[in-house]
This record gives sequence, C-alpha cells and structure tokens, in this order.
Amino acid sequence: MPAITFKPKQVVKRLLSPLSPRALDVMTKRYGLGESVDRMTLEGIGKTYGITRERVRQIENFALGAIKKADAFKKEGAVFEELNKLVVSMGGVVCEEDFLMHVSKDESTQNHLFFLLVLGDQFKREKEDEHFRHRWIVDDKVSMKVHDAIRELYKTLSHEDLIPESEIVASFLNHLKDVSEEYKNEEITKRWLALSKTIAKNPLGEWGVAESHNVNARGMRDYAYLIIRKHGSPMHFTEVAKSITQIFGKKAHIATCHNELIKDERFVLVGRGLYALSSWGYEKGVVKDVIAKVLKKEGALTKKDIIDRVLKERYVKENTVFVNLQDTKMFKRTKEGKYALA
Repeated sequence: MPAITFKPKQVVKRLLSPLSPRALDVMTKRYGLGESVDRMTLEGIGKTYGITRERVRQIENFALGAIKKADAFKKEGAVFEELNKLVVSMGGVVCEEDFLMHVSKDESTQNHLFFLLVLGDQFKREKEDEHFRHRWIVDDKVSMKVHDAIRELYKTLSHEDLIPESEIVASFLNHLKDVSEEYKNEEITKRWLALSKTIAKNPLGEWGVAESHNVNARGMRDYAYLIIRKHGSPMHFTEVAKSITQIFGKKAHIATCHNELIKDERFVLVGRGLYALSSWGYEKGVVKDVIAKVLKKEGALTKKDIIDRVLKERYVKENTVFVNLQDTKMFKRTKEGKYALA
C-alpha cells in the first residue's frame, strides 16, 4: 500500500498555476520540479537571469506567498492534512532523506514532496548540523525530547562500544522522558535514532559511535575485526576474507586479508591460520611463549595442567605443546616431575 493517496506532481502543478512565467521558472529551477531534478542555487538562477541572488530570493518568497493566498492552495487542504498525519505516524519528527525515500524512490517525486513540505505551515524544517541530519517536525515538544535523549545516549557510548539493536532501542527509550506511549514502538524509535549523525549502525546491525572504526569501517582490518567479533570464536583467515566479500560487498583477497591480520594488534594467531581477538584475553606469541607466560604466572605445573592452560590460548594438538616443553633452554623438569622455567 502506498504511503500517500495523492500524486505530488499533480498537486504541485495545480499549486503553481497562478504564478507568472518567470516566477514559475524560478520555482521550477529552485526545487527541481521540471525536466532536471537538480535543485539550483539562488546564485545559479541569478546568473541565468542576470540578477542578484537576493533578487531571486525575493521572487521565491513572493511566489511562495502568492501560492498560499491562491484558491488552489485552499483546495489542497486535505493533501497537507494527509502529509501531517503521515509525519505524526512516523514519530512527529522525521529525517528528511528517510521520509522522502519512504514515500517514493523517484527523485523527481521526492522534489515535489519536499516542495509541499516547504509550503505547508504545519511543517518545520531544521537544517543539518554536526549532531543531526536534515529533519522535518510537526511536534515541537516531542522533537525536543527526542533530540535531548539522543544527546544523552551519545554521552554514554565509548568509541569501542558495539551494541545490539534491541539494546540501543531500550537504552534510548530510557533516556526519553514523557513521550506518548503510542510513539514508543521499535520502528519509530529506530527512525528517531536515524536522525543522529553521532550514533549509527554498521552493516552487521550493531550500533555505536558513528565515527568509530567499529561502525564506520574503513578498510580490511576493520571489516575483519567486525566479522570475527560477530562470529564470537576464532576464525580461519580464508573464512574471514570470504565473509568480508559476502557481508560488506568488498572484494577481499585471501593473501591480503592474512597480511592485514598479522599486522594488527587487535588479532592473535591462535592456531594454523586461525585468528582470535586480543580483547578476548588471548596472549600473543608462539606456543613456547604461551607456556613461558603460564609458568611465570603460576609456577611449576604438571604436563597435563600446562597442556590444559595452553589449549585455552591456542588451537594446537596436545603433542605440539609437549614437543615445545622439551626445549631445555627454556624449560626444566623438577624433582616432582613438574615443569618450570629453566
């Protein structure tokens, strides 16, 4: 079912009918309502006519005023009412880009819809800033509360945080004070979160600080980190490369992927080609290094205890651990038959 029952282009055509040819041309160019969907700047239109940008602005403002005074505008009251209801149903404050895409994927139709929002007195546009995207508001009180809740939520996040969608929604609702229960559903909450430029989600659907490497992944290493983290246990580098191509749509060459994993402190080689995240507590180094760290920390241990400890750190065969224990330069056997550092 379409989001709206009217045809924006037909409505706009009727609304523009009272204008003089020049005013009509200025509005068409300014809002991308003609053959071209590109919206021209005041300066660009001024050059076309050999007039100042300020004069173009006057023509635009006069044309908007003339449309609102015309009978045609009064006749389209139901259209603006329907648009108003749609914005309310989507949360009372909507991200401009998302709203236009929700109604139509066609850029020309989106331009006509944008023009209707500009004309409607019930719609207020707030321009993009460092924290929020372009947005349209029909409920000031709700808008203020939503903006405040997003700011508060952002303060609670560190650059390393990656939060499942259900949790970020719950956390956001905790910060949202005195908003009607009808608004408090997951779809509207996610639309409100989409207003933010400081909080965003990555292609795996996890939320965090928009500029962090975990959300705005910038290369093979970041993609690999997200893939292994989501997987939850060590992965072979060939699988990591394959997943990067599948999930992120980025061509990942196996050899390149392996090289990147070796170079990055976030990853630990824990078996033949198997990589884990260092944040999971895995120690760096070869099997001998792991044995040495275990013995340094715990003192002399039996062969079985050493093998158990090492297998928590490395995906290797028991015999590999035993062979490494035979290095007499590093390890010695005690009278009790245990192993200690040499």
